[in-house]
Amino acid sequence: MEDYFSIIFRTIFLYGVILVIFRLMGKREIGELSILDLVVFIMIGEMAVVAIEQHNDPILHSIVPMLILLIIQVGLAYIGLKSRRFRRLIDGKPSLIINKGKIDENEMRKLRYNFDDLLMQLREKDIPNIADVEFAILEPSGNLSVIKKSNKKTPASYTIPVILNGIVQQEHLEEIQKSEEWLRKELHDRGHHDIEKISFCSFQDGKFFIDYMDEPN
Repeated sequence: MEDYFSIIFRTIFLYGVILVIFRLMGKREIGELSILDLVVFIMIGEMAVVAIEQHNDPILHSIVPMLILLIIQVGLAYIGLKSRRFRRLIDGKPSLIINKGKIDENEMRKLRYNFDDLLMQLREKDIPNIADVEFAILEPSGNLSVIKKSNKKTPASYTIPVILNGIVQQEHLEEIQKSEEWLRKELHDRGHHDIEKISFCSFQDGKFFIDYMDEPN
């Protein structure tokens, strides 16, 4: 009977511990979990199972590794906030599968992503006709983001950041066929002289969206 009480106590206690750990890791939807998130969640789940099954071992033998994983995960998340390169290394980067209505087969081959996957994910978004798609972006989480073709004269577009955390995004400027000199001049003409203080800047449909770091509401 004592063994049963020990198992019940461990189950309830570890349930609470895991809830706290997941909350401390941050709010993420299941579909937005990265590979690193999944690995950590699986490891923590396995440790909890072992702790419940081997109820004669001290419970700290399972709690300590869980806390270590929490520290690692929070630490990596903090580094990812500071370094976009590190974040891309860990999580990967979005891939443009359909660009201006044209399918990029080379990108699909790199990702081992086939047409069945593409059509299935389009159907899940209630898009039965691939001809209606202007842009389709495969996110690092595996979700497909879709921008439909516009019925207006202005073609459909999506937000591309040209400045992130005070750093000019050269590859994104190349994507919209603009130069850094052009960007700096346009911002200067609009009264934005210190790029290093800009948290986020995008250029879409001929308009800039600019947000400064720690700008008060």
